[in-house]
Amino acid sequence: MNRHVFLIAATAALAATAAAADPAVIEGARAGPDGAGWRVSVTLRHGDTGWDDYADGWRVIGPSGEVLATRELLHPHVTEQPFTRSLAGITLPEGVTELRIESSTSVTGWGGELYLLELPTE
Repeated sequence: MNRHVFLIAATAALAATAAAADPAVIEGARAGPDGAGWRVSVTLRHGDTGWDDYADGWRVIGPSGEVLATRELLHPHVTEQPFTRSLAGITLPEGVTELRIESSTSVTGWGGELYLLELPTE
């Protein structure tokens, strides 16, 4: 195989991989006071195929863009879609009324559409 043909084949393979990579979709989220902090629960959907491509986390982002908490997902959820996971003990800045949630996958990393979560008022 000459070098030119190899480069074309490699470029096509990378483009196919990028096209197949999909971000985890945040289908819903909720938050509420929990002891001294807040508990956030997030429902994700992703085409997990196994250890090579799975939703591997979500994070809570404050109004100024600061990451307030990260929930790492330690294994694929191939047969459990969508799935919900929670994180407790999150400290929120005073006066915050909404958060953004961002998902991550083992292939695409952080990204996809941010989910806007309005906090309940007491």
